[in-house]
Amino acid sequence: MAHHKAADSKREQFRQYLEKSGVLDMLTKVLVALYEEPEKPDSALDFLKHHLGASAPENPEIEALRLEVAEMKEKYEAVLEENKKLKTKLAQYEPPQDEKHGE
Repeated sequence: MAHHKAADSKREQFRQYLEKSGVLDMLTKVLVALYEEPEKPDSALDFLKHHLGASAPENPEIEALRLEVAEMKEKYEAVLEENKKLKTKLAQYEPPQDEKHGE
C-alpha cells in the first residue's frame, strides 16, 4: 500500500511539473486542434509533431546564430560599399587600361 501512495505522489509531482512548464496546456491545444480538424490527417502523429514543432519556443542558440548572421550580413554590405569606394578612388590614380597596353 505504501508503494502505491509513493507512485501516486510521483505521478502527481510529474503532472504538476508538466502543468507548470506549459506542456499540458500545449498538448491540450494541439489535441483540440486535431479533434476540431474537419478533415483528419492520415497521420495524427505527424500532425502533432508539426504543430508542436511549429509552436515551440526558439532555442536561444538558434536566436544567437540568427543575430550573428544578421550582423555578418551588415558587415559584408559595409565591406562591399567600402570596396566599391576604394576601387573608384584607385581608378583616379591609375591610367586607363588601353593606355597601359600602348606603352
